[in-house]
Amino acid sequence: MISRWSVTATALAATAAALVAPATTAHASPPGTKDVTAVLFEWKFASVAKECTSTLGPAGYGYVQVSPPAEHIQGSQWWTSYQPVSYRIAGRLGDRTAFKAMVDTCHAAGVKVVVDTVVNHMAAGGGAGTGGSSYTKYDYPGLYSSHDFDDCTSQVTNYQDRWNVQHCELVGLADLDTGEDYVRKTVAGYLNDLLTLGVDGFRIDAAKHVDSADLAAVKSRLTNPNAYWKQEVIHGSGEAVQPTEYAGNGDVQEFRYAYDLKRVFRNENLAYLKNYGEGWGYMKSSAAGVFVDNHDTERNGSTLSYKDNAAYTLANVFMLAWPYGAPDVNSGYEWSDADAGPPNGGTVDACWQDGWKCQHAWPEILRMVAFRNATRGEPVTDWWDNGGDAIAFGRGAKGFVAVNHESGSLTRTYQTSLPAGTYCNVQNNTTVSVNSGGRFTATLGPDTALAIHAGRGSC
Repeated sequence: MISRWSVTATALAATAAALVAPATTAHASPPGTKDVTAVLFEWKFASVAKECTSTLGPAGYGYVQVSPPAEHIQGSQWWTSYQPVSYRIAGRLGDRTAFKAMVDTCHAAGVKVVVDTVVNHMAAGGGAGTGGSSYTKYDYPGLYSSHDFDDCTSQVTNYQDRWNVQHCELVGLADLDTGEDYVRKTVAGYLNDLLTLGVDGFRIDAAKHVDSADLAAVKSRLTNPNAYWKQEVIHGSGEAVQPTEYAGNGDVQEFRYAYDLKRVFRNENLAYLKNYGEGWGYMKSSAAGVFVDNHDTERNGSTLSYKDNAAYTLANVFMLAWPYGAPDVNSGYEWSDADAGPPNGGTVDACWQDGWKCQHAWPEILRMVAFRNATRGEPVTDWWDNGGDAIAFGRGAKGFVAVNHESGSLTRTYQTSLPAGTYCNVQNNTTVSVNSGGRFTATLGPDTALAIHAGRGSC
């Protein structure tokens, strides 16, 4: 979304009310055998390219998501990227040449590219964009004029009113009339241009504010209608627009997953996670995009964030081990000012320097990507919990994970469905021996995890 003000308290309300997904969904998860996406928030394209080669590809990430590439308003704040003034690739993160080089480099590393796209609105105000284009609100020369915007020129105020949500202006930004054929064709033209550069999919920002039928009409105009499609539709109890409406177009981000992980890891018991996902009334796993946090929620406090330290790390470990939805790993930068833009204008010289947090490369998180790939398609087996904050579960005969979120150490013998043998605990590179009965004994320190899988024997 646009800024920390763009998510209302109503939109952030989470419930466990059951929702029924449409019978037809587009993709069960990102196409391919690797469904984990590293979201490199506000990274320059040149830095993304290097990371694909050095880290993402070798770790087994299937996708990288990059921030909006379109020309946008000037300013240092991160949310300027979400206020486009044209569809030229001319934002602060790099030009068309850098973007194309990034896509090619990531593909060579085995990593597909998802682009965060802003198609609900254009920028407010006026002046010159980051690529030099002149604009005023409702007039973007060569692209849109006043006839291409919705008649409602007041801000979205009532999430119980579908028309208000989808025709009025999100935080005062010019709302495109996506019911118009010209607008649909123009938006599709932007996405098709990205497809010519090799892009594999799109995250549709603020999708909730666009009628799902309008997005379907845009998608039908794509040169590759099977491109991955992930939509930002924030669930709100009792709201007029619900996430399941969009599942026919592609994946939908399941915000309740992240909200509830925060509550469980901070205030409740991990034992409650035994049936996490559809058992909690969430969307079907095949339609859900999940995350521990994203750029909006880490700033507005509705989810965990890097500031939660071990709880945040363990929540990511759980997400990557648990077979629900397609996971995004958020990777951003330190902030005290929630509006602050990226360090060095988005250039990442090295992880964990200059404020770059690089959560995707934290060893405990990074190594779980291979675990997820190795256990793909396997059911949850051998669940154990202590009724509190210690849990363990297997993924068939392919893997096993234990999480100790208690304040003290835990020693016990675990029952698994793994074949006998020696495995590497990828959380700390220690050896685990599983006997002929599928059992092993281990001690987990407080706020640590253990993860072993068939793809990793010796450390």
